[in-house]
Parts: sequence; C-alpha cells; structure tokens
Amino acid sequence: MMNLQELIDSINSLPTEEQDYLFEFLLKKKEESRGDKFWQELQNFRNIIQSEDIIFTDEDFTDLRDKSVGREIDL
Repeated sequence: MMNLQELIDSINSLPTEEQDYLFEFLLKKKEESRGDKFWQELQNFRNIIQSEDIIFTDEDFTDLRDKSVGREIDL
C-alpha cells in the first residue's frame, strides 16, 4: 500500500492531461457524495420526525421571519 507522499509523487509524475482528468474525476465524486449525504440526512430527519410523532403546524412558524427592513442606510 502506498503512503500519502508516494501517492502524491505518483500523481505528480502523470502527464498534465491525466492529472487534470484525475482531479475532475475526484471533484465530481466529491460533489456526488455531498448530494448523497444530504439526501440520507434528510431521510434520517424525516424518520425521526415520524417516529417521534412530531407534527409541525402553521403556528410553529408564526412570527419566525424578521419583518424589519434591515439596517439603516446613511447616504
């Protein structure tokens, strides 16, 4: 098994085109896994809500939003 430095050295020895392909591939995999993780966490959240019989109503969200216009602007 390669250690991290050996892996880095082997990547550095690749032609630039192959390095670019490898990095694009890794970025794509990372983005895909983020989506999977988000979906899995959303499913976990929904399961907990359902298993604990938690019910949200409109009253839970009443006055939740700050209706102010924001900070004052000095011109």
